[in-house]
Amino acid sequence: PTPVLRAAAAGAAITTLWACGCNTVQNQTLNAEGVALYRQGAYAQAAEKFQSAIGKRPDEADAYYNLAASMHQTGVRFGRPGDLQQAEMLYNQCLERDGDHTDCHRGLAVLLNETSRPDAAFRLLNNWAMASPTNPNPRIELARLLEESERPQQATEQLVQALTNDPNNSRALAALGRLRDQSGDYAQALQNYQRSLAANPSQPQLAARVATLTSAAGGSLSGGTTQAGQTRMVNQWQAAGARY
Repeated sequence: PTPVLRAAAAGAAITTLWACGCNTVQNQTLNAEGVALYRQGAYAQAAEKFQSAIGKRPDEADAYYNLAASMHQTGVRFGRPGDLQQAEMLYNQCLERDGDHTDCHRGLAVLLNETSRPDAAFRLLNNWAMASPTNPNPRIELARLLEESERPQQATEQLVQALTNDPNNSRALAALGRLRDQSGDYAQALQNYQRSLAANPSQPQLAARVATLTSAAGGSLSGGTTQAGQTRMVNQWQAAGARY
């Protein structure tokens, strides 16, 4: 899990003071400081900032998620079951405040899966999908969990449903392209990737993969590159960190 930051930039804090009040500005600053510490691997110090942010704005879902993500990290990295229990409670508190919080659903599903409760993880995401039938994000997160559980066909079905709700969703298109890439359907993968980039050009790893596939298509996607070479390109792209 990675902390989210939906706060005003530090330099903009003074200009927003009158509009949003002191507690909101302080909450934004604390969250920003916590995210910076988290990215440095200082999870305990980040947790302190997020805890203070909750104190300033106990109704703000992001701070609960950020604190949960920090506790989740320390629980996994240092083998602390108590931290994982605390993280689970915080994820649920986040969802009580924002029932469509995508990152929180993802973090909680991962935690449930990591603690040998895969059925609970899928139930969480399925319940979200039923509660928000027009929201593509529950389907995307279900697909992500299904792919991680080595169920690519079911993951594909979820992504197709997500695109029925939102045909130009860049995350769903990129994820669907990745599954087709893995299966060897490079022509369809390329089409999905290109549509994803058209919706969101700020995906450098995806752009690089498109360039590779386009180059391979100089002769034909099936004949211009050997199967082993194509598999190697997919593996290299995945190793670079391409994700949903």
